Amino acid sequence: MKTLILGLGNPILTDDGIGVLVAESVRSMLPSKTGIDVAEASVGGLTLMESMVGYDRVILIDAIHGRDQKPGCILRMTLAELRALSPTQHTASPHDANLVTAIELGRKMGLQLPENIVIFAIGVENIFEFGDRPSPTVAAAIPLATEAVLREINHNDEEALWSHLN
Repeated sequence: MKTLILGLGNPILTDDGIGVLVAESVRSMLPSKTGIDVAEASVGGLTLMESMVGYDRVILIDAIHGRDQKPGCILRMTLAELRALSPTQHTASPHDANLVTAIELGRKMGLQLPENIVIFAIGVENIFEFGDRPSPTVAAAIPLATEAVLREINHNDEEALWSHLN
């Protein structure tokens, strides 16, 4: 199964870089030659969708701000759940389609997009200040989110197990 793990965020905006930091952590824990691609990006919508073409499975890691998400909490979501929730920080832009719409459009266009897309959204508190380190509460979630992604890779059929990690 061709898999992409994609950490989203801006690594110089404190907590906003959490997806990038978790992706780096996952990469360091994976054995070499796994056939799993790990990347980081600061894009959303159509550009994010285009990066998924040709993969069977994609695991996105991003920041989520506001609502009921406490800093450091980890949510595991599907595209259907994302549709019902406000977009994570990098899945939408006022000049672009949100991720769910972009995926639907890509499928209508006949692009080879994964059916298996999982999003790990990490609650954040500070996404507007410049800094290359997340707040302590959010930084504490890095090992937990890394473990969640690694377990997702190995046990992707056990969705109920990963509905919410705190």
